[in-house]
Amino acid sequence: MTTAVSGRTAATPAAILGIILASYFMVLLDNSVIFTGLPSIRSGLELSPAALSWVQDAYTLVFGGLLLMAARAGDIVGRRRLFRIGLAIFGTASLLIGLAPAGWWMIAARAVQGIGAAIVAPTSLALITTYFDGEARNKAVAWYAATAGIGASLGLLVGGALTEWISWRAAFLVNVPIAVALIVWSSTVLTETPRRTGRFDVIGALGATLGMGAVIFGIIESAEAGWGSARVQIALALGAVLLIGLVVHEGRVQQPILPLRLFRSRERSGAYTARLLYLGAMIGFFYFTTQLLQDGLGFSPLQAGLGFLPMTLVNFVVALMVPRLSARLSNGTLLATGTALTLAGMAWLSRIDPLDTYLVDVALPMILVGAGQGLAFGPLTNAGIAGVDSADAGAASGLVNTAHQLGMALGLGVLVALSANTGSNLDGPAAVTDHVGTALTGGTVLLVVALVVVLTVIVPAARHRSSGSAPLRPAP
Repeated sequence: MTTAVSGRTAATPAAILGIILASYFMVLLDNSVIFTGLPSIRSGLELSPAALSWVQDAYTLVFGGLLLMAARAGDIVGRRRLFRIGLAIFGTASLLIGLAPAGWWMIAARAVQGIGAAIVAPTSLALITTYFDGEARNKAVAWYAATAGIGASLGLLVGGALTEWISWRAAFLVNVPIAVALIVWSSTVLTETPRRTGRFDVIGALGATLGMGAVIFGIIESAEAGWGSARVQIALALGAVLLIGLVVHEGRVQQPILPLRLFRSRERSGAYTARLLYLGAMIGFFYFTTQLLQDGLGFSPLQAGLGFLPMTLVNFVVALMVPRLSARLSNGTLLATGTALTLAGMAWLSRIDPLDTYLVDVALPMILVGAGQGLAFGPLTNAGIAGVDSADAGAASGLVNTAHQLGMALGLGVLVALSANTGSNLDGPAAVTDHVGTALTGGTVLLVVALVVVLTVIVPAARHRSSGSAPLRPAP
């Protein structure tokens, strides 16, 4: 493995990749570690269903909304400097969450934590384009994508163990020493990247965050107030206006956080759309399957975390096979196969019944979902940065992560609203399985649309690019 900037650092490629993956893993781990602790958080802080959703959405919304600005900021102030600032914010917010005395405190601290994550995630992917080139970059991206899937799955186990053995608070407090260690480690492994002159597109960042926030607020509020509610309709209308204004603004400014030229590639545009849909379905899988295991099947938080092991282990093994599979199969083939497997597993699990058993009716579908996720994430990341100019590498990295996080925020909002009133006329496990089944059916629909996008947009565009275009240019 070779690095693109090996002359500027004595650190080995393995050490550089190690700190990049460790930081990204911490961010994604925290994104899913909360799920097995949700019932404890709900009872401990006395949260309503809508407020409980905001514990997750406050994080993913700010995370996704600020990603583009953070990716641009790294080019201006230096990626190592910004990387360490992001780690400090993330660690501090984790401490505040662990000490939260009330729901409003936790939601606010989760939003601050999203700021730190918004800095760390795109900067880590941009560091890959800085330090790795050629085949080494392809392998690093594969590991980065594998980390995305494995971090999300393993977070459930870690969260379950800490919640049961200590407290749900420990699942957040553990980030504090990890963040400190990564800050120290980065000072010895990474060197500062050259700065570029430019200005921050603050209006663009605010437009993206507030626009998506208004839309997601409207969707979540519809679960309790109904779609005819004035505040729901006003929020959705305001969100639409802000997002339209964002597009107009980005087309006029000289240094946008969202260069519209990135969407000229059908392959990249399809990848952003498919990623948003795919992650919208996956967040529903984690969120509602956790409730199924604990409230429907009577699992403890630790048992629920262990219950995801069939998915986690298969995901890990398949993700490690992707670099070798990519030498024989095209990116589009791997992506289509992974999406189809995830769809099959989600559809199977959505048929859950009160009399069903974990081993046959939950674990087996999880294996399909894990295999599909392991196959899909790497190719989906590659498609999101395919053919991008070096000057837009940071923005493309930010857009990949933006689609990832906003897909989760929107997906959770839609699926919570969709399943809000199901199971209300039932009791016990029957109510839980009806509620979860409706949500996972919605996730299945999202995956169907994602597969259509993959087959009709991404695969044809990738074939066209590979047959007549130059490969990805190395980063400066």
